[in-house]
Amino acid sequence: MTKSCAEATIELLSKYGITTIFGIPGVHTLDFCRALTDGVGVPNKIKHVQARNEQGAGFMAEGWARATGDVGVALVISGPGVTNASTALGQCYADSLPMLLISAEPASTSLGKGQGVLHEITEQKKVTEPLTAFSETVKTPSDVPVLLARAFTIFRSKRPRPVHISIPIDIQAQSVITDWKPSKIVPTCEVSEEDLLKAVSLINQSKKAVLVLGGGACGSGDEILKLVDSLGAMVLTTTAGKGVLDDNHPLVISGGTVRAEAREYLSKAELIIAIGTELAETDNYVGKYLLNGKIIRVDIDRKKINDNYPATIGLVGNAKEIIQKLNAKLNNSVSREQQEIIKNEVIAIKTQIEKNLSKSERRHKKLLTILRKIAPSETIFSTDACQLSYTGIFDFNIPKSRKWLHPVGFCALGNALPNAIGAKMAFPMMPVTVLVGDGGFMFSMPELLTAKEQNLSLPVIIWENGGYKQIQDDMRIMNIDPVGVEGLNPDFVMLAEACHCKSVYADRKELFVEAFKNALLIKSPTIIVVRENFDWLN
Repeated sequence: MTKSCAEATIELLSKYGITTIFGIPGVHTLDFCRALTDGVGVPNKIKHVQARNEQGAGFMAEGWARATGDVGVALVISGPGVTNASTALGQCYADSLPMLLISAEPASTSLGKGQGVLHEITEQKKVTEPLTAFSETVKTPSDVPVLLARAFTIFRSKRPRPVHISIPIDIQAQSVITDWKPSKIVPTCEVSEEDLLKAVSLINQSKKAVLVLGGGACGSGDEILKLVDSLGAMVLTTTAGKGVLDDNHPLVISGGTVRAEAREYLSKAELIIAIGTELAETDNYVGKYLLNGKIIRVDIDRKKINDNYPATIGLVGNAKEIIQKLNAKLNNSVSREQQEIIKNEVIAIKTQIEKNLSKSERRHKKLLTILRKIAPSETIFSTDACQLSYTGIFDFNIPKSRKWLHPVGFCALGNALPNAIGAKMAFPMMPVTVLVGDGGFMFSMPELLTAKEQNLSLPVIIWENGGYKQIQDDMRIMNIDPVGVEGLNPDFVMLAEACHCKSVYADRKELFVEAFKNALLIKSPTIIVVRENFDWLN
């Protein structure tokens, strides 16, 4: 059966397992829409979720990728659609997330000529090249299956990073006769036996090891737990590594890389085993780590092995497979006495962190402690770059990976709500909660309507502290008069009601608890506003 290139593209995505696409239809993407549906359960059709801005669509695809570890897809028009969605590309690139942006492009006969055609960017792929694993413009329909095979190989067997594929409107409409098939994904190369033996030897020689877990360790929890139990080593997680091991494990300091108290211990380690982490400044807020010990780095990206922290031994490949092989070769049996020593050191560090909390952090902790008690353990928390979530990084326990969604490297604002929509669309039966500051919420507020249209049970907790409080605090520390950080807020309750959603100002603990529990039950978003100066947070 003959079909258009655009229809064949959507059908091929379906064969790769894509079930949902986020976007806003435009005059340049109409051919794609023939193969999409707004409903669910339509045979051979991918569900399309209408966003209110292409940035929101990109963030929704990002949220899908953060929650699942697999590909989130956004479909946008050329020109402004691409530039609007580019923030999400940047965030996915920084955090190694598999996002696919499919966009239109003006007719291929006009490309690069600057003739002033609709949505024109003279060379659109160059806009997104620095934000993607690759960005390509389709020259002929036969390019599509080749480019998608390349993209899904990156997504599913290499370091996952976003990809942008543009399809000009005239090529979208061209007929395709052949039935495109998905390409077989080639697994990553296996780590060498020699390198494994070197790592085992180094581990056996070391008396004080510390594990640092990043986002690349997600999905390797069982294997890493076995390694930790055999070594009796302390574990620090980065923001992206929260939940790889249960944060309640007695040897784990969740989000420890953001706290000086934990980094000081790390600086004294004889051996650092860094699994799936760049050891980047965005994971510690201070710049470079002070690492004095030898380093074993486990990473899927060979370029990471010898960048800012050259590895004594580098193990390149899939973290789960590498740790499995390490465990098979290690014969460690740590004494109970040694385990108790490390457990007590963890307790001492956590006690010091508690002692050093600021007044604002203590208010955050009050809310987060209550939230952890009332939220189901399987809840996914989608967070924005705000002070409440900054505290949550190290003071909110997560039992499994991909349950704490937080922008790290690119650190854009406005992602929390649309990320949550993407996560909830991926896992409809899973509780999902938004933690967002009042400033960040306003970046993507219209996506509240998208959540309402999709009938999503979504508590949206807005931490209202008068605008961009973190920047206010930074200005005060640097003796700068506040400028541009104290904007007017709307009445969030009335705003929610105007968007057909439930809402409450939670000025009492009991009201907060009741509103949150109810929000998980109704098929609609609920705005729960918590002001930093509420008395119940004292």
